[in-house]
Amino acid sequence: MGNSKKPPRKSSINHPPKSAKLEEKSLKLKELAARLGLAPATVSFVVNGSAMADTIAPETRELILKTARKLGYRPNFFARCLRTRRSFTIGVMVPEASAGYNVTVLSGVEDHLLEEEYFYLVASHHFRPDLIHEYTEQFLHRSVDGLIVVNTPWERALNLPVATISSHHSVPGVASILLDHDRAAELALKHLVELGHERIAFIKGQAFVPDTQTRWNSIVKVAGEVGLPIHPKLVTQIEENSPLPHLGYKATQDLLVSREPFTALFAFNDISAFGAIRALHEFGLRVPEDVSVLGFDDIESAAYQSRGLSTVKQPLKQMGKAAAESVLHRIVHPGETAESSPSRIVFEPELVVRETTAIARKQPKMGKKLAEA
Repeated sequence: MGNSKKPPRKSSINHPPKSAKLEEKSLKLKELAARLGLAPATVSFVVNGSAMADTIAPETRELILKTARKLGYRPNFFARCLRTRRSFTIGVMVPEASAGYNVTVLSGVEDHLLEEEYFYLVASHHFRPDLIHEYTEQFLHRSVDGLIVVNTPWERALNLPVATISSHHSVPGVASILLDHDRAAELALKHLVELGHERIAFIKGQAFVPDTQTRWNSIVKVAGEVGLPIHPKLVTQIEENSPLPHLGYKATQDLLVSREPFTALFAFNDISAFGAIRALHEFGLRVPEDVSVLGFDDIESAAYQSRGLSTVKQPLKQMGKAAAESVLHRIVHPGETAESSPSRIVFEPELVVRETTAIARKQPKMGKKLAEA
């Protein structure tokens, strides 16, 4: 379990100048208010960034902040916690923090939490059920105000606000941030079919990843609607618990060993698509001239490969921000009804066409290569 890069500021006051005297650095709120000739409550609203500060005249707010900076006053964080009964800390659980998907989601979570002056703790569970349980307990022991769970199997109701991203649960009271996978499958398959691809290979995600079965169900559904046959020998699944491109590389090698020709490959995510392209190249096939490759997620590096990866974009950063907004909203408004704070938010995907998909060859080179292998 680790901290974020740095804790957010707890007010709009900067660090005191080096010239500030020691006794002034320990200035109390009442003393600051007395020097200003204002009520302590008025000063507290301003230096603590309270919503009530908006009711105070702008020139008065400016005077309070200017004087506080000059005298080196800093709000007492622990007093604020006691007064509000909050820790101003959110727990965030991810499978791991090195892959493109999780890092992009985290950036959206972080941006919103820092903007709202919240600190956060991150725990990576690597899909181990024991760690998912243990880290949840650790967050509760540390009195976090809420919990954000990313791409993690989730079946637990807690007495604090929780939002999940891509977890596909049905836990009452837990906000669920999801992608429209039916639409994603439609965008992907129609794109490939319109390019003339009839034999498409698929790399499924690991069975323990929440998105895997939901996305595959959508692919099967849309394939039936567009009349695209799915050949069992052209479907392979990632088994290992790793975020590395090697898994897509190995899965594509398995497809090639099956000796079933295909002109396009739809990978579970961009990382596995990178590995797939490497395996195809080693087999003597060009992408996209011989085989088109389509990824999923649109992580930042997808656009900067030797050939930009065509992919189905998930708005990952916006999904992370939505989860953070949901949790903080429920912290501030604990009594609101489900109608006021939606429990299910579905985002739309987008097809991003770059350089790894093209019109299918009328005489696929793969058939010849497989015959020679």
